[in-house]
Amino acid sequence: MKIFSPGQFSRHLLSIIPAELTAMREGLKIVAKGIQKTAKSEISHYQKSVGAFPAWAPLAESTVSQKESLGYSPPDNPLLRTGEYRDSIEYEVGALEAVIGSKLQKAAWFEFGTSKMPMRPVIGPAAFRNKKKIQKTLGIAVVSGFYQNGNRIHESLGYDFETQGE
Repeated sequence: MKIFSPGQFSRHLLSIIPAELTAMREGLKIVAKGIQKTAKSEISHYQKSVGAFPAWAPLAESTVSQKESLGYSPPDNPLLRTGEYRDSIEYEVGALEAVIGSKLQKAAWFEFGTSKMPMRPVIGPAAFRNKKKIQKTLGIAVVSGFYQNGNRIHESLGYDFETQGE
């Protein structure tokens, strides 16, 4: 075991910042991609409540009839007509943050509802459903960045690295 003076320890911490930031950014990419994939897969299927997010209300009969008259099949598939919304869900990763969502205006209407449409949240529930993977992946990223690629992480800590690269 190496003994550091306070000054040496400070210099050591400063030297690992680049590795820590790189590891965190890679971890954020993994979790953002997972949330994006989950969100896209939830569209067109009624969702049960999860966490603080409500179950999706059935489509109004008028909506189903309209979709049917326009030739959408099957017509009772919430949030899916052309696939535009589903395909617009993307993610961006910065230095220490990830943003997952859609730039379409109607995405906010779906997520939060309107006076005429109940909320059918997608992004929040997708993040909630990925909670354990997020915790594990970012935990691995922090530790591996600190130890510069994790070569000193003991398996008893529960980091088996299975989530990396997914």
